[in-house]
Amino acid sequence: MAALIEAAKAQDYPAEIALVVSNRPHALGVSRAQAAGIATAIVDHRSFGDDREAFERALDGQLAAHHIDLLCLAGFMRLFTPWFVTRWNGRMLNIHPALLPQFKGLHTHRRALAAGVKRHGATVHFVVPEMDSGPIVAQDSVPVLEDDTEQTLAARVLEVEHRIYPQALRLVAEGQVTLPADAKSRR
Repeated sequence: MAALIEAAKAQDYPAEIALVVSNRPHALGVSRAQAAGIATAIVDHRSFGDDREAFERALDGQLAAHHIDLLCLAGFMRLFTPWFVTRWNGRMLNIHPALLPQFKGLHTHRRALAAGVKRHGATVHFVVPEMDSGPIVAQDSVPVLEDDTEQTLAARVLEVEHRIYPQALRLVAEGQVTLPADAKSRR
């Protein structure tokens, strides 16, 4: 999120970060956004119990109230229902700390080290109903070093994330990259 905010400060950047929404009231991103003068909203998923769609409708309401066109997920650790994904089809990006399609889900750095891969990285992709499976917008990698730990590898991958997410948002905001028609039809 911080990398997107920083990139959007440039006069020629084609997107404005108009709102930061969190499902966690005390998320660090909220205070960072407020410090940058960006509107914020909290939609605490816990107040909706097990009703995921009610949470998502409240979230969608906040996005609509602020006239949001594109949704960029950053550190959002909840899976959306098909209703929400379909509603934001082609307008929602996610960043994942792995070279998709490898290592979908959690604990990507640990799993990459255990698998003995030579390269690991990050991927920005369109969100589709299947977790971490959407068409790739941007991807880059770093070498996995012999003495890497989860923490050292994660730090290098985070640098990649900070570089490629603003690039991917630029591509989508400028209309240079769109969700392929065949991915839209799999709703």
